[in-house]
Formats: sequence, C-alpha cells, structure tokens
Amino acid sequence: MVTTRRTQQERRDRAEAALLNAAAELVVQHGVRSLTLARVGERAGYSRGIVTHHFGSKQALIERLARATQTGFVPGLEDLPPGLDRLLRLINGYLDALGDIGLMHRAFLLLWAEAATASELTPIFRERDEAFRRDLRSDVAAGIADGDVRLDAEPDGVAVAIVGQLRGVGMQLLLNPHTVDTARLSRTVTDQWRRALRAS
Repeated sequence: MVTTRRTQQERRDRAEAALLNAAAELVVQHGVRSLTLARVGERAGYSRGIVTHHFGSKQALIERLARATQTGFVPGLEDLPPGLDRLLRLINGYLDALGDIGLMHRAFLLLWAEAATASELTPIFRERDEAFRRDLRSDVAAGIADGDVRLDAEPDGVAVAIVGQLRGVGMQLLLNPHTVDTARLSRTVTDQWRRALRAS
C-alpha cells in the first residue's frame, strides 16, 4: 500500500480550514464574544500556539473568518461580465444559497449583525459591505451602458437597496427559518429587480 505524505502547505491549509471551521462553530453557538484563540484551538483539536501561528491575534482570526465566510456564496459569477444578467444571477443565487445555509454562511450573517455593536467587527464588515455594493454598482452601471438597464437607475441607491434586502432576508431566515420560502422568494425578488431595472 502506497501512502502519500502531505506537503507542508497541504498540512497548513488543512489546519487553517479546521481552525476557521471551529471559529465559525463558536460564533454560531455562542457569538463572537466567545471567540478566543484558546477556545478555537481546543475546538479544532490544536494548541493555542498553532492558532497564534496561523493568525497571530484574535482580530486577524476574525478578519480571516469574515473573508472565508463570504467567499463563494454565489459561485459561477466570476466568469460573467458586469451587467443586468450578472446582477440578477447574483440576487437569485444569493437567495437560493440561503435555502441551504451552511455553517460558514450562518457565521457570516451573525458576524455581520454583531458588527453594529462589536468594534472589532465594524471596520471589517464596513469594508465587506462596500465591496459587495461596489460589485452591484458596477453591474448597474454596465447595464446602463449596455442599454439593458433604465437610464434613470441610480447605481448607488440600487446597490444599497439590494444589499439591505438580501442581508435582511438572511437575518429573517436565521431568526425563524420556517417562515422564509427561499425558493419562491428567489424567483419573486429576482423578477422584482428585473422589472424595476430593465430598460423598456
């Protein structure tokens, strides 16, 4: 039987993934204030020293977790050019993803909600929301330039409204999952934005 040894990078990646998963579990179960390097290490089966080696500080761990939890929420968009089609696919994909919300996405929404009162989270999520709005603004502006989106559509306002709607649906789902039919909602909301933005 042949066994292949993992490379140092593979071991590092595996440890980091386990630590981020443990951090997400703690956030979901107990909130961000429960997060310490020692608790994350213990939950993941590593020493606190390994957590410190990977992240350096609790703040760096939180920043890395915020980015990891948002990555890949709507796959397949990176190959699409900016415009109305990409915007509608993002909205539809985001709401579809909420229907099968996993640990990392649940952790992201909880961290996002806590960012309003947790000073260590505020700048991270301010930046994450701005990046999200920037993508949406780019889609609206490209749609206007292509003639697919109404000339009077206002990219900044549209971006703020979409982020608020999508994050708000996510929070409702966390609070009471049985009241949100994400399959139906994804169709309704996507159609709503198609009708609101499409050039006549």
